[in-house]
Amino acid sequence: MTVEIPAHLLVRGARPAGALGLGPVDLRLRDGYVVERGERLRTKGAEVLDASGTWVVPGLWDQHVHMGQWAAVERRVDVTGTEGPEEVVSRIATHLATAPFDPEDEGTLLEGYGWRLAGWSRLPSTAELDAVCGDRPVVLISGDCHGGWLSTAAYRALGEPVRPGHVDEDEWFGMWSRLGELPQNQRAIRDSTDVVLRRAASRGVVGFVDLEYGGRPWREWPRWVAAGFDQLRIRPATYPPTLDEVLDDGLASGDVLDESGLVTMGPLKIISDGSLNTRTAFCCEPFVTDDVLPKPFGKVNVPLEQLTSLLRRAAGGGLSAAVHAIGDAALSEALHAYAASGASGTIEHAQLVRMEDLPRMAALGVAASVQPAHLLDDRDIMEALWPDRLDRCFAFASMRDAGVELRMGSDAPVARLDPWETMAAAVHRSGDERPPWMPDQALSPNHALAASTDGGWLRVGERGDLALLAEDPFLDVDVLDPAASADAAARLRGARVVSTLVGGRVTHEA
Repeated sequence: MTVEIPAHLLVRGARPAGALGLGPVDLRLRDGYVVERGERLRTKGAEVLDASGTWVVPGLWDQHVHMGQWAAVERRVDVTGTEGPEEVVSRIATHLATAPFDPEDEGTLLEGYGWRLAGWSRLPSTAELDAVCGDRPVVLISGDCHGGWLSTAAYRALGEPVRPGHVDEDEWFGMWSRLGELPQNQRAIRDSTDVVLRRAASRGVVGFVDLEYGGRPWREWPRWVAAGFDQLRIRPATYPPTLDEVLDDGLASGDVLDESGLVTMGPLKIISDGSLNTRTAFCCEPFVTDDVLPKPFGKVNVPLEQLTSLLRRAAGGGLSAAVHAIGDAALSEALHAYAASGASGTIEHAQLVRMEDLPRMAALGVAASVQPAHLLDDRDIMEALWPDRLDRCFAFASMRDAGVELRMGSDAPVARLDPWETMAAAVHRSGDERPPWMPDQALSPNHALAASTDGGWLRVGERGDLALLAEDPFLDVDVLDPAASADAAARLRGARVVSTLVGGRVTHEA
């Protein structure tokens, strides 16, 4: 399938939102790129898109998505907000008893998503899950995707020894990457993928970095795009187990992978530590908890020497890197590895930082790929487990002030793929009636926008990736004023996208 890009398009009379400008502007696009910007440009035979009355921003990007997992949420059993294993098992039993029968589901994998161990009074067991699902393979993925709870049938289908309870980190990731080996409803996979791509386009999204674990997404996405799943730009990543394949193929970050130009090679993703909810994020100080933890400072998934070697190999092949580091000790070690290897790339999450590391991060040119909506879910857990370091959590303003480049995303399915929710969380830092959490680390609406556009500013020479809005939600406010930041967040969450353009091609129209 060929992606049709208008050879010559004139976007007439859109008003740049926020700090981008004041008066109406015309944008001339040729072959998908902005070639002229000005007032009352001549038509010159162009196809005209009348944007008068709308506000324009560069197309929005989500810099951290697990797209296969996000699409799967559409067909998974929701076990979020559960207070213990009993409630999870009850929801699975209810689903099995009441779900409409689909012949293609016979013997296929049933997935659930969203349980969180933090706050539970006990650990889950395989036996209690088996009691309600019988011979059907069931896999329940934790809300932070760092743990799994499997039925005996699922372990056996994967050829794995049956564990008595849940698994996490490396042990889990190895199984998670192989879920595609289990029988699945292929029609449901196609339908759910189409739904989430179209929904993203309807929110002004023009592209995403796909950090899906397992498989070979740099080979798979060109086939999906050719089959018509062409609403967005995609940068698929590789992980260490498939790094040799990417290097042997001579692929570097930014290389075009398909005929349409929508798919370009992404980074090498490395998960260097664990997560907050599993209490495995690698920290300089131990977790504050009454529980006896096997690793009270968290877990190192990739030792420094190995991390440096991986980054050096990536840099030698022209690949940028995306290093998952949630704890402050993990971030410090990642910066050591970046400095020693000469690699370029990002720290993914940077949830807890040492302030003295930020100038070094900026000097190295390592960007912070952050997920502001996580603070809405993690606020209470951080106060319980990290009460002595809260001022260093989600430190967006400190990063900005130190000169660290901010790139924002969702980590979908951990949070929804919705850049407006992401920006609102960065600006107001509260998702309920409580006042903003650590408000001195809030971003202004315009700073949040800048971190959401992949560097786009409607300049001549840039791609014609645009979002047209019914109103301008990017009025700068005093983010330390709770009422002002709450109003700004409400405007962002309520933003109405009129049209989305990718290379001048309309991918959404309200």
